[in-house]
Amino acid sequence: MLNKKSVDDINVKGKRVLVRCDFNVPLQDGKITDDTRIVEALPTIKKLINDGGKVILCSHMGKPKGVPKPELSLAPVAARLSELLGKEVVFAKDDNVVGENAKAAVAAMKEGDVVLLENTRFREEETKNIDTFSEELASLCDVFVNDAFGTAHRAHCSNVGVTKFVDTAVVGYLMQKEIEFLGNAVNNPKRPFVAILGGSKVSSKISVINNLLDKVDKLLIGGGMAYTFMKAMGEEVGNSLLEEDYLDYAKDMIKKAEEKGVQLLLPVDTVVAKEFSNDSEFKTVKRGEIEAGWQGLDIGEETRKLFADAVKDAKTVVWNGPMGVFEMPNFAKGTFAVAQALAEIDAITIIGGGDSAAAVNQLGFKDKMTHISTGGGASLEFLEGKELPGVAAANDK
Repeated sequence: MLNKKSVDDINVKGKRVLVRCDFNVPLQDGKITDDTRIVEALPTIKKLINDGGKVILCSHMGKPKGVPKPELSLAPVAARLSELLGKEVVFAKDDNVVGENAKAAVAAMKEGDVVLLENTRFREEETKNIDTFSEELASLCDVFVNDAFGTAHRAHCSNVGVTKFVDTAVVGYLMQKEIEFLGNAVNNPKRPFVAILGGSKVSSKISVINNLLDKVDKLLIGGGMAYTFMKAMGEEVGNSLLEEDYLDYAKDMIKKAEEKGVQLLLPVDTVVAKEFSNDSEFKTVKRGEIEAGWQGLDIGEETRKLFADAVKDAKTVVWNGPMGVFEMPNFAKGTFAVAQALAEIDAITIIGGGDSAAAVNQLGFKDKMTHISTGGGASLEFLEGKELPGVAAANDK
């Protein structure tokens, strides 16, 4: 059980608090097209304002690679935050992030004021975790709060390096929730514990499969990665996505599941198409009957029922990765069915970021899930059982 100090464990009255948020929001022509990440950061920010802290926010956006790019400035975020908080958020525009504007803005702060720094990745030191920049960031504050789970699997200056130069480093509410749900679901789950893995590649989920087989009661595999498992069992997969290099690994995992007494479920039927296109001719075939020239793009109807039944009595379910090419309506039914099955059960349901989170949001099941992770890569590494640098750097209780 990871027990980290959070914003509830400290008193920030009159103190300067640097908060690492995840404001990496999509922009189009300088306008924010989806402010979810900003909205999700509000509880932590409001808590610190109400406690009388001087709140200094920082975040990266996009990949400017250490070069100040005006189109990746956080200025639009400051404007949106001001609207959402109903108070002015001062934007400290410095291409070197901690410059004259930032220092002056922080020096002028009163209790409850909010300042937003420029994109931390305008500095090339940021992603290399070089002490000079970490120290500059730390010089602005008395306390550090990390609330950016999406970058927790990276050791950068603004989430890990800075903690070397401050006495108090705690996590915000978003991080706390991720640690609680993802960390504890995997390490101390209510049983039966079922994991559903999809997405296109086995290679990106190797350690996840391996780690989960030590912990789950059932493992359901759909999406493109299922075909590598089918092929490993000697079945034909036609033109379906296949990672030849991982056939032995898939065999090892099938064997491991048997040894551990874990039920490993693969699709029993597949929706196959002639081309990788929504307009392609398609049909459903039984397991092992994918013909040459056809490719699997979704799980079939029988599999949807099988997977829904498999989670019915579950008490904890973790889902990462779609069941098919859910961007194409004709091949989204499997992903939809899984989302619906999870929305209907009485269990702790955890959606591990990325495409699965997008699917759940698009389908309107967001409120029916216990927890939707904000970080794709970070949630995968948590499920692999890795220690995340951004989490490790916070003070223990």
